[in-house]
Amino acid sequence: MIKLGLIGFPLGHSFSKNYYLSKFERENITGIDYDLYSLPNIEEFADLIKKDSRFHGFNVTIPYKQSVLKFVTALSVEAEEIGAVNCLTIHRRDDTTIAIKGYNTDAFGFQKSLEPLLTDKHNRALVLGNGGAARAVCYVLNKLDIPYLLVSRNRENGDITYSDLDQKIIEDHQIIINCSPVGTFPNADECPNIPYEFITADHLLYDLIYNPEETLFLQNGKERHAVTKNGYEMLVLQAEKNWQIWKETF
Repeated sequence: MIKLGLIGFPLGHSFSKNYYLSKFERENITGIDYDLYSLPNIEEFADLIKKDSRFHGFNVTIPYKQSVLKFVTALSVEAEEIGAVNCLTIHRRDDTTIAIKGYNTDAFGFQKSLEPLLTDKHNRALVLGNGGAARAVCYVLNKLDIPYLLVSRNRENGDITYSDLDQKIIEDHQIIINCSPVGTFPNADECPNIPYEFITADHLLYDLIYNPEETLFLQNGKERHAVTKNGYEMLVLQAEKNWQIWKETF
């Protein structure tokens, strides 16, 4: 039995497990299992893979997209530039040597789901949050030559803080991307603290969150006629990219 899984903490509802198990059943893929591995401390990852030689790959989610790098022996080009991973492959050279390669398929999923929405009006972006997902988003914006400001609660972790946001900044940045977990179920009554009253029909609001399907962040944009999109398509795209990467280890 080949084993794949998701590491993070805490792990509640998982898109990944449901997606892959459904895929395996739908496509008649046998001999492979996918499960959740909730690790209170990233140091537990080393023991997890040492104790079970059936592991071939993992997804990585909050809060370990950067801290897991200490265990990685090689990085894909985009993962090295981003400095965060969401996909790992496990290669066993012998009984004692384990090679772990890190990839960032978040960037692939985000770019492919964002590009069809872009128009000539979308010239600058605000990126809300500064974690591993935000790094992938910024990587894509750089590839697309879209200038951006990183918005963080603390000035040392971003370009500006939420309290700096005013009418001019909102009007000048037509793409607003929520990379923070604010608004995720069960805290669906929360949203990033930005001045929504300055959002217009020229704006594009993209939320990496997919649960709930329409976050309060997106609702606020929709009420002001902005184009809105959640993170579901991004997840599907990166999930399929992960599968292509993992298959090479079987």
